[in-house]
Amino acid sequence: MFRFVLPFAFGREIFAFQVPATQWQVPATQATQSGYPEYGTYTPQYQYVPVQYTQEEASSDWGVTGMVALGAALGVASALLWRGESFPKVAMLQVAGQSTEGSQRQMGAARYSGGLSARRGPPSPDSAILVQGGSLRTWTYRSPSVEQVQVVLSTEGRPLDADIELWHGPDNTPVKMRAYVENGKIRPFSVVIETPRGPNTVAIRNIGQIEFPIAASVVCENIDMPTPECLEESMTIQGGALRTYPFDPTVDSVQVLLTTDGRPLNARIELLQGPNNNKQVIELYTEDGMDRPFFCFLATPGSGNVVRVVNTAPVEFPLACSVVPHSVNEDMASGAVLGGDVVIGGDVGF
Repeated sequence: MFRFVLPFAFGREIFAFQVPATQWQVPATQATQSGYPEYGTYTPQYQYVPVQYTQEEASSDWGVTGMVALGAALGVASALLWRGESFPKVAMLQVAGQSTEGSQRQMGAARYSGGLSARRGPPSPDSAILVQGGSLRTWTYRSPSVEQVQVVLSTEGRPLDADIELWHGPDNTPVKMRAYVENGKIRPFSVVIETPRGPNTVAIRNIGQIEFPIAASVVCENIDMPTPECLEESMTIQGGALRTYPFDPTVDSVQVLLTTDGRPLNARIELLQGPNNNKQVIELYTEDGMDRPFFCFLATPGSGNVVRVVNTAPVEFPLACSVVPHSVNEDMASGAVLGGDVVIGGDVGF
């Protein structure tokens, strides 16, 4: 009932009939005949004489149609408010602990409470961030549910030289590593970093020159894990010792897993192709090899690939190493014929 009374009352105030103005005047017959004042009590008689005024039209553009439209709009608004309907919602920032009428009506309205927001899935390769030479980029994960992240570094065919650190609290760097790759397009660098007990921050610094940018991508979902074969096949490397692992030309990439029994982990991983020809070098430090093991992938295209692992720690700090093939290219040797189509020192058919 209220939504119908309000427009009627508002329109009645706007379109109320204006009564012409009137004035009380003394009749001309009651005026004094002589010019001298008469002494005594003089009581004039008043007569109601209506005086008509010509009302000028307003110069405003508002007409009867506009006023009717305004009254109708106000009536519709009052009807909506009376029925409990709200106007189109507008995004607002709400401080924690503040309650508003709109937030109470809206079911399922989320309130800021800190931590990570809802993730939209793992980033695509196109979402990699370009890190210029000499610059630093960081990725922070405040949620304790993020226990692992995968870092992928690549270039457009130029050398890759970067420092990767894990920051856990003020002045605490439990994981440090330096990665060098001769060609970041053929051999991209991929490593899995353990991030237990958040918050944690992954820092990537491009220590190369400005002419050598790096495309960096950090993933916290759908992370590559070691295969059961990689977990079972491990070899102990004493402090100061080294081990080499040669691979067949059909192996395109290998898995490298380094762990300890809770002691610090210091190691150097090299990918060789030919005598003393380093295609990829990783220098690694981890304060706890059991809580934060090291796991990475090494691309091994071509032939003559050898992985060399060196324990750079003292003899009191052994480590367990596992290096197994990850992907195999069966087409690599399908068309090769031993001793066929190869003529050394002969005519090549020009």
